[in-house]
Parts: sequence; structure tokens; C-alpha cells
Amino acid sequence: MFPLRDENPRVHKPVAVIAIIVLNGMVWLFVQGLGGGYALAESLCLYGLVPGDLLGHLDPGHAIPVGNNLMCRLDGPNPETVLTSMFMHGGWFHILGNMWFLWVFGDNIEDVMGPFRFIAFYLLCGAAAAFAQILTDPSSPIPMVGASGAIGGVMGAYALLYPRAHVHTLIFLGFYITTIAVPAMFMLGYWFLIQIIGGLPGLGSSGGGVAFWAHIGGFVAGLVLVKFFKRDDYMQAHQAQTPRRTSRHRWF
Repeated sequence: MFPLRDENPRVHKPVAVIAIIVLNGMVWLFVQGLGGGYALAESLCLYGLVPGDLLGHLDPGHAIPVGNNLMCRLDGPNPETVLTSMFMHGGWFHILGNMWFLWVFGDNIEDVMGPFRFIAFYLLCGAAAAFAQILTDPSSPIPMVGASGAIGGVMGAYALLYPRAHVHTLIFLGFYITTIAVPAMFMLGYWFLIQIIGGLPGLGSSGGGVAFWAHIGGFVAGLVLVKFFKRDDYMQAHQAQTPRRTSRHRWF
């Protein structure tokens, strides 16, 4: 179930969402070399969040693999990687998928916060997501990267504020592909369930892969923090808008 667009109008231009997408794109180009071998590995080493390093469970000088048979030697805890890791990605599908989800759901969250509040909200959700993943394996030597934890927070906020807004999704049923419009609560609830199912087998594991618990932690943080960051006047202005269109193919 992949979101294509939603039927949720916005009042203000999503300048913060656009800025975050552009910043991620610039980092992918100029820091990570569009995912090219050494540049990607070096970015994971310098800017990825390594739980065991951050918490002091790994000795300085400890070598960890960062891909393409390259090793990275740690130089001690680097707290700034909690922030920098949110703007790193591991591949084209990783960054494109994250930025698309941010574009589909982020504009309506910024719409009720304003750009500066949204940026603070986004970063706090990303930090909460990182620590949720760290708690599952504090000694892990595997670098964590990606914006998906912060975007999980955006999706949690969306589920709380706009549970009935319809989201047009792409559905794959074997060789048959179709689109349907479902309530955001259904689509995002399904996404959250998938994260839990994916995360339970990996509890306490040091293996790499998808940081499911970061997604879960970000989503829960978004549910909580949106109450403190949304502006009532912006919310009222948003609610005054009329949905632009309805779908011919919808559930519920």
C-alpha cells in the first residue's frame, strides 16, 4: 500500500517541507555522492548514528563495516550524529521513498504549525525515533541513517489530526495493480502494524536492515508532540477549506 496523494487541502505553502526535501537532496548529492561507493561509506562513518558508540559501549578505534568492504574506525561518542543521521540515506529507494512520504503527509502538518514549529517538531520526532531504536540494542555497532523516523512522526501527527482524510494509494495484488482511496487512519494504521510486525523479530539483534523501532518511536512521538506544536488558529483555517475532489474508487 503506497500513498500517491491525499484529499486534504492546505492553506499555506509548505516552505519547511520543501526546504527539508531540498536539504536532503543536497546532502545526497554533495555529501553522499548520489550513493556512490566510497562517498556513501564515508558519510555513514562520519554522520551515521552508531548506538554503541554514542552510549560508550564501543571503545574508540573500534572498526565497524560501512559497506563495499570498507571499515570505519570510531573516534568516541558523537552526539551530533543524532541530528546528522536524519539527513543521510542508504540508497536511492531509501531517499526517494522517504521524501515522497514527507511530501504527501508533511504539507498538512506544517499547515497547522507554521514552518518554524514544524521544523522543531520534525527534529524532535527524529531524535525520539533514534532513541527508540537505540533502546532495542544499545550496543549495536551498525550505523543508523535516514529521515524515516522523523517522517514517522509526521505520519503519527497526520493520523491524529486527519483520520478521515482520504489517501489515494497504489495497491499491488499479484500482477494486478490498482488505486483506491482509503481513510488516513486505515492506511497509516496498516503502516504502523507492519512496523510492529517487522520490528518484533529484531529486538536485541545487532543485524542491519530496516530500523522498524525508529519508525514506531517516531510515530508515537508525533502522536504526542503534535498536541503541543499545532496552532488552533491555523487548525481552524485549515478546517475551513473544502476538499478539492472526491474519488470514484474509495473504501469506507
